[in-house]
Amino acid sequence: MIVFTESKETADYLNEKLQKYKVIKFTGSSSEYIRREVIENFDPKAHSLRDDFRILISTEVLSEGVNLHRSNVVINYDIPWNPTRMMQRVGRINRVDTNFDKIYTFNFFPSKQSNDLIKLKEAAAAKIHAFITLLGNDARLLTENEEIESHELFNRLTSKETITGEEEGQESELKYSKIIKDIREDYPDLFVRIKSLPKKARTARIFKQKTNSLLTYFRKGKLQKFFMSASQKESQELDFITTAKTLEVQENTKREKINPDFYDLLEKNKKAFEFSTQEEASEIKLTGGRDSATQVLKILKAISKDTRKFTEEQEDYLKIVLQKIIEGALPKQTTKILLQELSNELKQTINPLRILAILQKNIALEFLKEHLSESAAQTSGLREVILSEYLIGE
Repeated sequence: MIVFTESKETADYLNEKLQKYKVIKFTGSSSEYIRREVIENFDPKAHSLRDDFRILISTEVLSEGVNLHRSNVVINYDIPWNPTRMMQRVGRINRVDTNFDKIYTFNFFPSKQSNDLIKLKEAAAAKIHAFITLLGNDARLLTENEEIESHELFNRLTSKETITGEEEGQESELKYSKIIKDIREDYPDLFVRIKSLPKKARTARIFKQKTNSLLTYFRKGKLQKFFMSASQKESQELDFITTAKTLEVQENTKREKINPDFYDLLEKNKKAFEFSTQEEASEIKLTGGRDSATQVLKILKAISKDTRKFTEEQEDYLKIVLQKIIEGALPKQTTKILLQELSNELKQTINPLRILAILQKNIALEFLKEHLSESAAQTSGLREVILSEYLIGE
């Protein structure tokens, strides 16, 4: 068994009282030799297994990073103020490859007189209940009255909101990722055909709009962009969701002939893509978008027109953020939170410095820093036309 305690002094006390048993103690002051003995006696994956000790007494120093699942019993001699530590302690023996069918946890609570003063039991119970409410649990941590709701934990961890940062009902790339995954698993021959499509592949179909237009998918290194052009209109860049919804069709959709103006429209898209991948890429307007990144970009583009009160460092920071949003490099949850906070701020006033402060709070400068070689690798290579779809107006 493993006995965890908060302090070295308590560990010394327990070690002294349990000397008649096969006991070993490990604290922050223990040597590497003692650590090896602990591993050889309690880690089933140790190179040489030994049976010199039956009881391990340890402080928090062993609650992380060490496997101890030759044991299936944890005794918490005292309850930590942060119940996350209890999860870490039990996690040393509650391993996927344990040989035990059951894991036992025993907790010592303060005496009634002591607990009346410090309220430790209530504090720990309240925090653990908050964890269970949020994520569920797969084992009882504190008392036998806790409800086990592992399905709730699974449902939350695999939910669309957790994975994509978007609430149910919102558009998400997850839908299209699943389509691709299903094709790969259920229709491997079709998946091979898709992979084998030549560069510059093109098709045409009827589309619910008044004029003919062309949607083109470009790539340069790892950078991917989508542009839509139409006669008498400038080429516009689209976000992924808008592009995917435009390309989405039923299986029996009829393929149409491509009109001669295809090449003029393609040339307009090419020029827009070339311009967008130059150094001043942040000047490109991302239009027609429906996701939070697109909306944030529109707000930032508006304030970037007046940066008279910004320092040079602040101007550089704003340019980098704009570029990262265009490249889709910011996490979806970050852009979602940004959009909420920026929208709330704009309801009160339009203050570029306050908007910049919101950016700096949510996007640390360290996140934006990267080696020049790594940055170049993201967009190195030739500009490529991957595919185009000619959309014929009705």
